[in-house]
Amino acid sequence: MTEIAATPGPDGPPQINTNVPHSARVWNYLLGGKDNFAVDREAADHAVRLMPELVLSARANRQFLGRAVRFLAGEGQIRQFLDIGTGLPTADNTHEVAQSVAPGARIVYVDNDPLVLVHARALLTSSPQGATNYIEADVRDPRAIVEAAAGTLDFTRPTAVVLSGIINFVVGDAEAHAVVDQLVDAVPSGSYLLISHPTTVVNGPAVEESMRQWNESGAAPIRTRGIEEIRGFFAGLDLLDPGVVTCTAWRPDPRHPGITEVVSEFVGVGRKP
Repeated sequence: MTEIAATPGPDGPPQINTNVPHSARVWNYLLGGKDNFAVDREAADHAVRLMPELVLSARANRQFLGRAVRFLAGEGQIRQFLDIGTGLPTADNTHEVAQSVAPGARIVYVDNDPLVLVHARALLTSSPQGATNYIEADVRDPRAIVEAAAGTLDFTRPTAVVLSGIINFVVGDAEAHAVVDQLVDAVPSGSYLLISHPTTVVNGPAVEESMRQWNESGAAPIRTRGIEEIRGFFAGLDLLDPGVVTCTAWRPDPRHPGITEVVSEFVGVGRKP
């Protein structure tokens, strides 16, 4: 079953702005996708000139997401996923990975890019046993997200909250913690929280300069956080080994090693006791 839920703006469906770079489209370009515009490619190419590891980091983070979802659907026995800030559909989406392990898994995607909505119906398909849903909403409104997602997910059952590359767009620490806390509060014991977040641990000056220029471009503001700051989002949860680490070091699969270099995207997965 596949469902699409959208919340149009006050003047009708949201419009795609091709004059300002958008993170979902930039990330799509870095991952080798075609769902982007010249302004996104220019922003990405400029960032890569400042920090050549960015393409590697984007692809390594995608590989981490696949490993983590595979773990959650397998050993973690999770059958529900709330993926916020999903970005444009590409290979190995959360539902594809989860349902390859557990065909009955149910997945809700959340994003606020109108281009994601355009592609969602065609690309966010589901196994017959499971379900996928797409909600257009902002990460800063967790109450609305949970209320809409409750049409597909049963929040009395363990659920994985996936925040891959999205909390960095909530630049205020108090607001960011409030968002994460509300999402974790909405799910029961046995649920999981997954976070990936850019840091300055690797290529710090280049990362900071790239983000400074991004923030001056008119795009949605972004920020880095340190390892301890990222670990703080898991307060009250059981942080799984190996803790908060560069995404390539999170439980690498020796059968499919993928990218092994240390990159600036750091990650963690925690379980709600």
